[in-house]
Amino acid sequence: MTTTEPTVEPVSRALDEIKIGGMGASRRRVEDNRFIRGKGHYIDDVVLPGMLHMEILRSPVAHARIRSIDTSAAWDIPGVRLVLTGEMLATRNLAWMPTLSYDTQAVLATDKVRFQGQEVAAVIADDPYIAKDACEAIVVDYEPLPVIVNPTQALADDAPIIRDDKENQPDNVCFTWQVGDKDGTDRAFAEADHVSTIEMHYPRSHPSPLETCGSVADFDRATGKLTVYMTTQAPHIVRAAVALIAELPEHMIRIVSPDLGGGFGNKVPVYPGYVVSIVASILTERPVKWIEDRTSNLISTGFGRDVYLKGELALRKDGKILAVRMHTDSDHGAFFGDAQPSKFKIGLLHSTFSCYDIPTAHLTARGVYTNKAPGGVAYRCSFRVTEAMFFQERMMQAAAEELGLDQAEFRRMNFVRDDDFPHRTPFGFLTDSGQYAKCLQVGLDAIDYEGFRKEQAEAAKNGRLLGIGISCMTEPLGAGNSREYDILGIKMFDSAELRVHMTGKAILRTGAKTQGQGHETTWAQIVAHELGLPADDIVVEEGDTDTAPFGMGTYASRSTPVAGAAVAMAARKVRAKARKLAAHLLEVSEEDVEWELGRFYVRSAPDRGVTIQECAMAAYSNMPDGLEPGLEANAYYDPPNLTWPFGCYIVTVEVDPLTGVWDVLRVVAVDDCGVRINPMIVEGQIMGGLTEAYAMSSMQFITFDAEGNCIGSNFMDYLLPTAWETPGYELHEVVTPCPHHPIGAKGIGECATVGGPAAFVNAVMDALKGYGVRNVDMPLLPDRVRQAITTGADVSGAPPIRTDS
Repeated sequence: MTTTEPTVEPVSRALDEIKIGGMGASRRRVEDNRFIRGKGHYIDDVVLPGMLHMEILRSPVAHARIRSIDTSAAWDIPGVRLVLTGEMLATRNLAWMPTLSYDTQAVLATDKVRFQGQEVAAVIADDPYIAKDACEAIVVDYEPLPVIVNPTQALADDAPIIRDDKENQPDNVCFTWQVGDKDGTDRAFAEADHVSTIEMHYPRSHPSPLETCGSVADFDRATGKLTVYMTTQAPHIVRAAVALIAELPEHMIRIVSPDLGGGFGNKVPVYPGYVVSIVASILTERPVKWIEDRTSNLISTGFGRDVYLKGELALRKDGKILAVRMHTDSDHGAFFGDAQPSKFKIGLLHSTFSCYDIPTAHLTARGVYTNKAPGGVAYRCSFRVTEAMFFQERMMQAAAEELGLDQAEFRRMNFVRDDDFPHRTPFGFLTDSGQYAKCLQVGLDAIDYEGFRKEQAEAAKNGRLLGIGISCMTEPLGAGNSREYDILGIKMFDSAELRVHMTGKAILRTGAKTQGQGHETTWAQIVAHELGLPADDIVVEEGDTDTAPFGMGTYASRSTPVAGAAVAMAARKVRAKARKLAAHLLEVSEEDVEWELGRFYVRSAPDRGVTIQECAMAAYSNMPDGLEPGLEANAYYDPPNLTWPFGCYIVTVEVDPLTGVWDVLRVVAVDDCGVRINPMIVEGQIMGGLTEAYAMSSMQFITFDAEGNCIGSNFMDYLLPTAWETPGYELHEVVTPCPHHPIGAKGIGECATVGGPAAFVNAVMDALKGYGVRNVDMPLLPDRVRQAITTGADVSGAPPIRTDS
């Protein structure tokens, strides 16, 4: 009798991915070793020999004709080296510069000022104190003009033309745009059992990073090279813009973005201060440093939001949504300077309702000029998606209330089903994966939804106002497929360059630019996942255009969806070459070589293998004939589609009916961001995002009075939450890998900021539903909530604000 020996599977010698700091490891951020010790290297740490200092004179008024500028007293102050005005820049064709939205923006004002804080003149001196004193010595004669601080004023028949510098500009409209099926939407509304309508304003918010903007420009006349150290999230884009503005050859411009003390979209645009410091360095032939003060940052640099909505839902009486109709007016300030894909004038606002199965929709948008600083930056959101999801979820709650439906069930019945992917939204996006109903259910179970509803009813008997708010969102991330996405004509791909040295240590450079996301940590983890190199053996560099491959920078949650994918693809190219080296070392054909994490082995003899480090050594010392030395690769990743993370945020609150003060009781967050590279960093991003969401909903308030004065120009007026006010968060997860991303990741950096605000507002509105109030504009300050309770009417937060009472 013949017996067959059982097949014995070879014992894997693959490395433990968690132990080497690969995917899924909660690896501590390597950046923090220098940050928590005060060893970060920021713009103000840059000191060059012979460096001068620049201060900018800003307009104290929002709209005025400039009659004259007298700089003579400034020139007379000892230590002043140069005084620049718009008129002087105009002689060099530098008084105006292009914006990222194909508009123009004044570098230094020539004809008139168009917002409070606009740059009027600049002084370059031996130290910053002399420069500041000299700015105060400049005398500007202003002729006041009527001021516009909201779209209603801007669109009035008798409104003054703010951009009278532009030929054929008949009014204050900077764009009109529409998307969707108007006729089909109109038919659906005509057939609806009920139409729910709501109007609201998403107010201006300021990213307010810890570090303000600044630059150190250094033009070397001998070599013709310009080096600029700069607070920018997109060094390569800035280099291209500087080449166009300063008319210098691009290869003779080096942009270096060192450590950034936060960005959040605020450090994407090219600001006049950057340009003026460059011009000053060229003229003085010495390095020139410009560091913005806090008030200047708050009143003049890129704002987010400031969008007005009229939203309508066509509904069947059973709760099925038949159509969506939306109109927005967006306030862009004096110059249309949004950083967003070229073809989408209102960003990706039309991503709204992407998680809901809605047959048809139509959106119209209009942008207007006002006497405010340019707004519309992607403040921790993917190009107006924060507004899209806020409007969406406020509309969903209002409609559920009107139909008498439970708000959770109303969402559930209209969700895109799990088996309906890929799903085409009514505005044309293609969503590819998700478990929306599951995320909602995880959140409802965690918050004990039914239990809270009973508690709420009991509390009402005792005069206590409890509320629960739900916000569901899916955010389009990774703008970059070159069919549709570009900025100034440059396609929104991204890049990575990976070089493995002979000892198996590696250096990775990308076209992204971290400003707190943890790139130095997570990028190394991706390489560890792909190659088996310990993450501690990989150094990550970004932010220097002389060394980094060309990339579009970091904003709008493009890091993991695009740059992270490029890192994975570069690592795979390295692994493919290493396989050839392994075959040579093992003396077998490449087809006979198998891979497991950290080593190649012979398929028929698993004990015969070589490590990735041995392959690296061979790349420099024992190459097969015909194979180039070295072990390195570049990758440029052009994503086939956006990624679509999903989040469900549920908040419970109690409102004091006597004061309007509301307290957060619990916050539950459920996020599906696909595969998580570093769970600890993911959780940190969610907590930070929820804190921003809470701040927007409760306290962050930059507004304007009738004269265009910015109310909120310091942190006494523009409130940021401290650890004392910030609520605790309960985090949960669902994992649905992205089907087209190399590692299945979707991105997480902005999700909680995008989806969170509506949860807080919906909770307060749920508490107030007995008063007949449908909307209170953010921030829900106690006086606004109290006004809603006492009047039973909606409360608008649109400027101008009264300052005389």
